[in-house]
Amino acid sequence: MDAIDRDILRELQSDGRLSNQELAQRVGLTPSPCMRRVRQLEQDGVIQGYRAVIDPEAVERGFEVLVSVEVRRDREAVEAFEAALQDIPDVIEAYRLFGSPGCLLRIAVADLRAYERLWIEKLTALTGITEVNSQIIMKRIKEPTGLPVDH
Repeated sequence: MDAIDRDILRELQSDGRLSNQELAQRVGLTPSPCMRRVRQLEQDGVIQGYRAVIDPEAVERGFEVLVSVEVRRDREAVEAFEAALQDIPDVIEAYRLFGSPGCLLRIAVADLRAYERLWIEKLTALTGITEVNSQIIMKRIKEPTGLPVDH
């Protein structure tokens, strides 16, 4: 990957809807080689997809909670827990961690009442859960803007 590929990645992370013409102009290429590079980055799995960034309030998901979860430390319990998370759309991110807590979830729901319902009906009912701790997000200080692509 060279500097031009990194420029392409930087531009597309900033605006994934750029036309190829505009992207080529920004990175100093003509459209054909720019398109070839973008396609190659896609084929190589460097660019994994394109998504719209949605205002959580507009879709009634403005109440976010970080949840640390302890799961029994056996393979079956961990696998069952991770599989069950795939079926809970309110869990928008999930990470298995080294140490304690064993798992960190990011949850987006409408409000405190919706989170309480999720906590009672789904989270604490998952097999293998030994502890659930919730931290309600007061304010997002830094928005995700993409990965640094400088070498």
